[in-house]
Amino acid sequence: MSDVERLTCLVRAAPWFMAALRAGRELGLASWCIGAGALRNLVWDALHGHAQHSTLADVDLAYFCATDLAPARDAELQHRLSALCPGLPWEVTNQAGVHLWFEQHFGHAVAPLLSLEDAIASWPEPATAVGVWLDARDALHVIAPLGLNDLLGLRVRRNPARVSLETYRERCATKRYAERWPRVVIEPA
Repeated sequence: MSDVERLTCLVRAAPWFMAALRAGRELGLASWCIGAGALRNLVWDALHGHAQHSTLADVDLAYFCATDLAPARDAELQHRLSALCPGLPWEVTNQAGVHLWFEQHFGHAVAPLLSLEDAIASWPEPATAVGVWLDARDALHVIAPLGLNDLLGLRVRRNPARVSLETYRERCATKRYAERWPRVVIEPA
């Protein structure tokens, strides 16, 4: 079984994640996915045999639309998702507009992103730089520009594309990877 097949099997086995994907599909966006921490948690919980899924800080729906960068659009889409699939802590972000707020939030400027794949390739760790989306035929599609080795191999390491050493260290401390998933290997910064 390929890594993509392994990942899609884990996703299909999670009713809450499939419901989230169906809600995301209902938005009618041309380029979108659900990924980052929600997907990492799903996979690592399954690989650790956890009966319950981990508490989620958020469910990231990322999309790319260079023609409408208004923050109000993200809020409207998030409101729609909350109505379609209540009970999940949705966070919607147009990756085409990240450069407009990133410096204020993280302390350093970044160049505009060119696509959803470009955005995912810049996410904090390769294990979280993965997204999935569901098409009209219920086929799952995986976006993993940095591959699936870290996600499926239970490995945390810094993605230097956008994450500083300080931010990586903070993430490792606050995410409590080793406590939540004891088999995870955390690479030092």
